[in-house]
Amino acid sequence: MQRTNLTKKDLINSIYMQIGFSKSIAENLIDDFLRTIIENLKKEKKLKLSKFGTFLVRSKKSRIGRNPKTKEQKTISDRDVVLFKASKEFKDLVNSKNDS
Repeated sequence: MQRTNLTKKDLINSIYMQIGFSKSIAENLIDDFLRTIIENLKKEKKLKLSKFGTFLVRSKKSRIGRNPKTKEQKTISDRDVVLFKASKEFKDLVNSKNDS
């Protein structure tokens, strides 16, 4: 199975083809959607999209990491990471035998 990446341009073209909005309107729609998700995550640290899943921001402490090639140790700094947990409905859709 070949891996395929879905790009922002693919999403814009899909909206353009399915709904008929111009490509610039479709791009603005995608940009606004993504910006809303990002801003909400920054502010609330959690975002639930019904029947899709939950995005969660979690803080990770600094730790010592090691380059597997050189064995050189380096400190990995504190950082926030985004986790995603799929909803039951989303998992059921992914696992359904129907391709519709």
